[in-house]
Amino acid sequence: MNKTPHSTASTPRPALKGLILMTGIALVLFGGYAVSHWLSSRDDVTWYPPDQACNLHRQSCSARLGDRGRVALKVDTGGRIEAREPLPLEVDVKDLDAREATVDFIGRDMDMGRHRFTLEAGTSGHFSGQGHVNACTREVMPWRARVILNTPDGRIGSWFDFDVARS
Repeated sequence: MNKTPHSTASTPRPALKGLILMTGIALVLFGGYAVSHWLSSRDDVTWYPPDQACNLHRQSCSARLGDRGRVALKVDTGGRIEAREPLPLEVDVKDLDAREATVDFIGRDMDMGRHRFTLEAGTSGHFSGQGHVNACTREVMPWRARVILNTPDGRIGSWFDFDVARS
């Protein structure tokens, strides 16, 4: 009688089972992260362009929101927006029932993440709070401040571009 050794090729070894399990867990985690990122980046905002280019370092910037009203953003830094420094933010809304105002800072040509700051409601149409932008390895980092207003008719907003020089 010829004895044949048992083949181990048909039954995975414990180490291989562990690797398969770890790969499956990693795929599930990655898939969950990808779906949550996709859902959080969905944009249900109606965007309106700014009136004109302006220097957010030195003045308030504004935009007409179609026929719904106006929004203005002021970053009160005394003349220079700097990375990692607190940025006093003021949003003023005219001729519009805005219930909430947020400001997002996003990199214009480099993914720096989204930095969202919800502002406190003050007197009618005035919102204020603080935000900040992150530092970058570049000499000059181009940023976009997106002002988003929650209204009874949905979310609307505008954006204002500015650059931050590395200090």
